[in-house]
Amino acid sequence: MVNLKIKKIDDAAILPECAHEGDAGLDLFSVEEKVIKAGESALIGTGIQMELPPETEAQVRPRSGLALKHSITVLNSPGTIDEGYRGEVKIILINHGKEDFKVEKSMKIAQMVIKPVLKVKVEEVKELSSSDRGTGGFGSTGLKK
Repeated sequence: MVNLKIKKIDDAAILPECAHEGDAGLDLFSVEEKVIKAGESALIGTGIQMELPPETEAQVRPRSGLALKHSITVLNSPGTIDEGYRGEVKIILINHGKEDFKVEKSMKIAQMVIKPVLKVKVEEVKELSSSDRGTGGFGSTGLKK
């Protein structure tokens, strides 16, 4: 297990936590109250800063319950937090619903998964190797078996 260093910058901040043993995602909590109008988005603070382990990123993902029950999701999903970022963790939520949604203090608003990052060296080439798939994409395999 690797340590994730968290600094609270707001007295209302709650440390990220897994709801159950074995969960991949750490819940992220709001430190503010804000109404997100139907069809609009808002930036919500968590009141924390963090230091990610070397060669990792944090992926911010929606919570399935908020998406299903309230049509609230993370706008740039998954959002990437780079290893070197030290500012406040903030979440861009969007309300796809037909009614306004109130974010409350201490509400679970997203989940964060820490993932390894493969470092690559970009190499320009004149040709790529062939593959079975080739250039097919964007629905090229159809919708049904």
